[in-house]
Amino acid sequence: MDSTEFRKRGMEMVEYICTYLETLNERRVTPSVEPGYLRHLLPSEAPHEPEDWDQIMSDVEDKIMPGVTHWQHPRFHAYFPAGNSFPSILGDMLGDGIGCIGFSWAASPACTELETIVLDWLGKAIGLQDHFLALKEGSTGGGVIQTSASECVLVTMLAARAQALKRLKAQHPFVEEGHLLCKLMAYCSKEAHILEPDENASLRGQTIYEAMEEDELQGLVLFFVSTTLGTTGSCAFDNLPEIGKQLERFPGVWLHVDAAYAGNSFICPELKPLLKGIEYADSFNTNPNKWLLTNFDCSTLWVRDRIRLTSALVVDPLYLKHGYSDAAIDYRHWGVPLSRRFRSLKLWFVLRSYGISGLQHYIRHHIKLAKRFEELVLKDKRFEICNQVKLGLVCFRLKGSDKLNEKLLSIINESGKLHMVPASVNERYIIRFCAVAQNATAEDIDYAWDIIVDFANELLEKEQHDELSDIINRKKQDTLAQKRSFFVRMVSDPKIYNPAINKAGTPKLSMELPSPVVSRGNAPIIRTQSSVDHNSWISWPLAFLFNSGNNEDKGNNVSLRFRHLETNVRHSSSRRNSGAGSSPSPENELDIVSAQQEQRSPRRSPMVMRKASSSRDNPN
Repeated sequence: MDSTEFRKRGMEMVEYICTYLETLNERRVTPSVEPGYLRHLLPSEAPHEPEDWDQIMSDVEDKIMPGVTHWQHPRFHAYFPAGNSFPSILGDMLGDGIGCIGFSWAASPACTELETIVLDWLGKAIGLQDHFLALKEGSTGGGVIQTSASECVLVTMLAARAQALKRLKAQHPFVEEGHLLCKLMAYCSKEAHILEPDENASLRGQTIYEAMEEDELQGLVLFFVSTTLGTTGSCAFDNLPEIGKQLERFPGVWLHVDAAYAGNSFICPELKPLLKGIEYADSFNTNPNKWLLTNFDCSTLWVRDRIRLTSALVVDPLYLKHGYSDAAIDYRHWGVPLSRRFRSLKLWFVLRSYGISGLQHYIRHHIKLAKRFEELVLKDKRFEICNQVKLGLVCFRLKGSDKLNEKLLSIINESGKLHMVPASVNERYIIRFCAVAQNATAEDIDYAWDIIVDFANELLEKEQHDELSDIINRKKQDTLAQKRSFFVRMVSDPKIYNPAINKAGTPKLSMELPSPVVSRGNAPIIRTQSSVDHNSWISWPLAFLFNSGNNEDKGNNVSLRFRHLETNVRHSSSRRNSGAGSSPSPENELDIVSAQQEQRSPRRSPMVMRKASSSRDNPN
């Protein structure tokens, strides 16, 4: 591709980007693909020969876009904003075109000096003290662009560790460094996975003081505290004035303030009180690539004393030295990477194109949208707000279980109509809703709330139906269990449940069981016990059935089938013992049941047994 074709393709790319951003609402906000989808669409090896540019762009739309999550989509409300604007895009485009690697002032003076100037601009707009500004007379501090807030925390912690080790080595010159390192202790809030915050997810001064005092008594060396202004989970603010005041009791501890999202808002005068306590800090970072319309990557870090930072990260081989090392800043000493892009260009373009007033308007608009969403949530008594809505993030949930809210978020995200993410606030599952799109409108907020309510209605109706079904099923199971329990208890002691049994008497059982079968002629005789004073080979429920056969109302035509014996037993009441309330005759020791052979298959001849009820059937 030569410059002629680049002009043509560059214009086409600009048109493609503009069309993409203008028609985002026609696309699904999140892709409907599964892991590995692209592997099946692209070759397993790079092409050996050049390919046509039009075919490449065709593949972008057909193969890449179906797997893209559209962070600039008006229905995208997850995480925090992903900074994006045309001035920023053009700034990155120019920086990429220049293609310098600014590891030192000599490598590209403009790259270094513009970064220093732009960081001072932004630091002043935010409200940082003079000691954080590189070009302020008498200042030893300054600002630098890093890749992310995580990198800012890392490099400041490395600097704090280096200072702590330097002090310890001076005190214990003969102790190995590894032993000294294991004594170092750093702190941050539970929102960053360590110390417990208060009910508003804010780390308090007393909490950190008690932890540090306890650790110091145990011989640990305190060296670093990281606080947060605007946590990721709920945009909570640690109590910086309290913490800073407590840290005065522990000289040498580095205090870092991470304000990756919220720090951008401090350019608004009415929000500067949220920065209260910054005078105690040794370092501060915020991300213009979150909420200042600047494309990733652009995380800005300021330090009170740049010498403490650079002495821990110095990289100074002979081939990187130059004649102005003592007079100029070399940013390779300010971070982990040696090589650096010309990232200050895009931030410079944004600050000049929008001005501080334009950026203030953008931030205030997002806060207004968040407040609108908060009002909608509060009007529906089925929902609750779970954070203090100070900026552009609203945390909410359905009143109910965590599982219910997990289901709600899951079905919303699966629909592709909205995209939000969860967080855990005070051990509860909450849903985060953030105003994200640069040109988001009140109609976008109302649409999002309508979608949430529709899915909530559907979910709650289903939950109510499922709950009713569960109640019915549990009732059926309880009824069945009760019947089974009744039968077991009836078998154990039936007279409790049936007065007739109590009146008839319960047969006594014995382990000494006489043979149930005796021979009389060619027909087998099965004996049953009719007297309550004698033992029986039949368990008492069957004996009771036979004994109660004398009651015409309850005992007539009792028919039992013993499947394992292939035997039917039919009981007919004896007329001489009939009568309501009659009891088994103690004179009759045995009733005789005759069983007659039925004509069946030659292989099996089951017996049908009938209890004798007349004197002619009784051999006695």
